[in-house]
Amino acid sequence: MAKQFWRPGNMLYPVPAVMVSCQRPGEKPNIITIAWAGTVCSSPAMVSISVRKERYSYDILKETGEFVVNLVDAGLARAADFCGVRSGRDTDKFERMHLTPLPSRHIHAPGIEQSPVNIECRVTEVKALGSHDLFLAEVLGVTADDRYLDESGRFDLNRAGLVAYSHGEYYELGRQVGTFGYSVRKKPAGKAASRQGSRRKKQSS
Repeated sequence: MAKQFWRPGNMLYPVPAVMVSCQRPGEKPNIITIAWAGTVCSSPAMVSISVRKERYSYDILKETGEFVVNLVDAGLARAADFCGVRSGRDTDKFERMHLTPLPSRHIHAPGIEQSPVNIECRVTEVKALGSHDLFLAEVLGVTADDRYLDESGRFDLNRAGLVAYSHGEYYELGRQVGTFGYSVRKKPAGKAASRQGSRRKKQSS
């Protein structure tokens, strides 16, 4: 296998494509599309987003200290792209993309009703890194679309058709190739025996 060595760069792909909504009191809400977002802690539940200082939403986030992370499904891919290339300084993104503000329970900023999951966050720290500032935030509450609840009440997010961003392109998540821990999970005795039996039949045939 031949490989090339490149200079340092951001090649950690794919990443979740999320729409982050924010709002100053008395002003219209805005949406910024974030490719650099992630989970940083489970207890307390915390997330991070990285934002350039020149982005219109940067000052809103810095002043209000709150935002909503809205997951993007295939139906929201076009809106997510639009909100990433147009500025809220001169565009009402909710109106242009026919999106509905969803009132939050814990913060002033609204979520996006069309998103399958809305994660309400309060900023705990802003860390200057260089081209971007990192906003660390605690998760205060989550709203989920009940269309993805099964009969037992389990939330099956993988049915939502979530979108990932990879090197300038959007992809809908597809085929499952495993589950957490499957590499060390013991196979049921019955299945293992049936596989051995099928192998013997193939060898004798």
